[in-house]
Amino acid sequence: MYNTLLANFVQNSTLDKETILNELRFKAVRSSGPGGQNINKVSTKVVLAFDITSSKALSIIEKERILQKLANRINKEQQLVLHCDESRSQQKNKALVIDRFLLLLDQTLMVPKKRKKTNPSRSATEKRLKAKKKASQKKSDRRRSDFE
Repeated sequence: MYNTLLANFVQNSTLDKETILNELRFKAVRSSGPGGQNINKVSTKVVLAFDITSSKALSIIEKERILQKLANRINKEQQLVLHCDESRSQQKNKALVIDRFLLLLDQTLMVPKKRKKTNPSRSATEKRLKAKKKASQKKSDRRRSDFE
């Protein structure tokens, strides 16, 4: 599923991807948790920071939309910070965090279509009324008759 979302992003994206990638800042740090000797001596976790307010690739409207929709992920310096420590390779983690960032940005900037109100079709209305009449008849047939 993740790969299909990423493929859709690449096809449907209106963002200036190269400019945004140039504005990203990366930092490699040591991963937390168990892992033996490798985790204690190699910095494989990658932290991505994107300064939203100073970005030249985004319009003012896009910046406001990101700040509003991703408010819980943005720090006090108006930076979107993501990290990845899934792989033991720094390069893989960097690629994963970039993919996640681009996907998150695309989903955030995507404006949902407005819903158009529609009326039910004539056949749907007739079908509903027929079902109601049938249920009503069934219940009236359950009642006692008075001619006993």
